[in-house]
Amino acid sequence: MRARHLLIEGRVQGVGYRDWMAREAGRLGLSGWVRNRVDGKVEAVIAGPEPAVEALLTLARRGPILARVDSVLESFHEDEVEPGFQRR
Repeated sequence: MRARHLLIEGRVQGVGYRDWMAREAGRLGLSGWVRNRVDGKVEAVIAGPEPAVEALLTLARRGPILARVDSVLESFHEDEVEPGFQRR
């Protein structure tokens, strides 16, 4: 099980994106974290069973109803991910 690092661009701050992602990650049983960046992007690390990770990636490309996701840049995350999902 490999963790993924995501950078989400678009109208993703001030629209509940972090809370939404934390709920979806919890529902899917994933670990990791999500936070806002000063450059207006949302950054996340997600880890768990591959089908659940893929499901969250698909959802992340849409986002919550008020968001507009322009792109999701994805890479592998090599560091250990603690159990549970945090909104930072």
